[in-house]
Amino acid sequence: MIGSKASDRSESGETLFISDLHLAPEHPATVRLFLHFLARRARRADRLYILGDLFDAWIGDDDDTPCYLEVRAALRSLTGAGTVCTLLPGNRDFLLGRAFCRDTGCTLGRDPTVIELAGIQTLLMHGDLLCTADLDYLRFRRQVRNPLVKQLFRWKSLAARRAIAEGYRRHSGTAKTEKTAVLMDAQPTAVADYLRRFQSTHLIHGHTHRPADHQLTHDGQAARRTVLAQWQPERGEVLVHRAGVWQREPVLPTGTPG
Repeated sequence: MIGSKASDRSESGETLFISDLHLAPEHPATVRLFLHFLARRARRADRLYILGDLFDAWIGDDDDTPCYLEVRAALRSLTGAGTVCTLLPGNRDFLLGRAFCRDTGCTLGRDPTVIELAGIQTLLMHGDLLCTADLDYLRFRRQVRNPLVKQLFRWKSLAARRAIAEGYRRHSGTAKTEKTAVLMDAQPTAVADYLRRFQSTHLIHGHTHRPADHQLTHDGQAARRTVLAQWQPERGEVLVHRAGVWQREPVLPTGTPG
C-alpha cells in the first residue's frame, strides 16, 4: 500500500481528518502551520485523510512553486515515516494526479469514498456535491471536470494556467458574495441520498466552512454529519478518531501556548 512503509514506531490506532487548508504562496503562515502539523502531530497517527482543497488552486503536478515543493517533501517525509495519507480532490485541487502521489507517497481517493471505523460505515466527501441548491456551481463543476477540458488545460503553459487560476479565484470570491448561505450549504436531501446510496451512518466532509456536528435520524436509525473546519493562518483543526472516540483538536503555530 502506498505510504505504508515499514516503521519502527508502533501503531497508535489514530485516524486524522482535515480539509480546506487552501495552501497558497499568499498565505505563508498557513503553509508553515501545515508543515508543522505534518512534522509533529500527523506522525503520531496511523492514517491521515485530507478531504479536499489542500491547495487553493492546483494547476497541475508540474507546478514548481517553492512552497508547494516544500509541502510535497513534507508529505513524502510523513508517509515515509509510516503514516498512510489519502487525499480526496476538492473543488480547488481536483487536478492533483499520479505524479503528485508518486512524489509524496499519498493515495488519491475517490469522492465520495467509504471507510469502516470501529465497525461504522463512514462516508468521506469533500462536500461540494452536497450543495445541490447551487445549480450554477454544479454545472460549472461538470464542465471543468470533463476529461477533455482537463487535458486541454494541462497542455497550456504554467504561466497561462496560473493566470487562469487567478481569474477563477477572483470570480469565485465575487460569486460567493452574491449567493445566500443556504445556497452554499449542504442540503439535507443530498445528505440523506448519499448516506443511503453508500449505506453509511456517518458522513464527514468539508467545503462549506461551517464546522459542526449534526445528529441525524436517517431511515429510522441514528446518524451523524461531521463538518470539518477551514484552516486559518493562526489556527487549524484536526478531527481525531481513536478506539471509537471522536475529538476535535486545535492545530496551533509553533510556540503557541496550549
